[in-house]
Amino acid sequence: MNDNETDILLMEKIANGDDHAARLLISKWQKPLINFFHRSVNSVATAEDLAQTTFIKLYRSAPNYKPTAAFSTYLFHIAHNVLISNFRSTSRKNAEPTDPAELPGVADESDELTTNELEKSFAVAVKDLPPNQRSAILMLCQQELSYEEIAAALDASVPAVKTWIHRARQALRTSLAVYLEK
Repeated sequence: MNDNETDILLMEKIANGDDHAARLLISKWQKPLINFFHRSVNSVATAEDLAQTTFIKLYRSAPNYKPTAAFSTYLFHIAHNVLISNFRSTSRKNAEPTDPAELPGVADESDELTTNELEKSFAVAVKDLPPNQRSAILMLCQQELSYEEIAAALDASVPAVKTWIHRARQALRTSLAVYLEK
């Protein structure tokens, strides 16, 4: 039995009220979901909250689950919707002022580029992507989903997903050009 078949079987058990099956599914998908959310919100606490919200929605939808695509497609479709809802609710709040000294800048030639600086710049660049581009590129790179699976998760066509990923890569290249030149 492959992973997808196991996940589908666990969802059937969850639909029948098996809490142990829910714990197994959560333990398997918790880290990938938190990583997916963390790249978008840049906060571990928020990523954990969003993952929890996703699992609650997954649990509640178990009785209606129909395995028409890979389970990961279904799960990340829910996760994408949770992420969009989070962005909508947080975008209504006043932005916090940012100290320009905290923004990533161009490193002097004499300074060594540290992994931490690059990770912070990458996180900022990913966070600045439009939601569809951000979700598509993260599903491709982090979760290793196919274009078809991403399209199903985001309710989009495969050509649209390819366009979003292409534009996300271009934007990331532009944002991180300082690091690519070194």
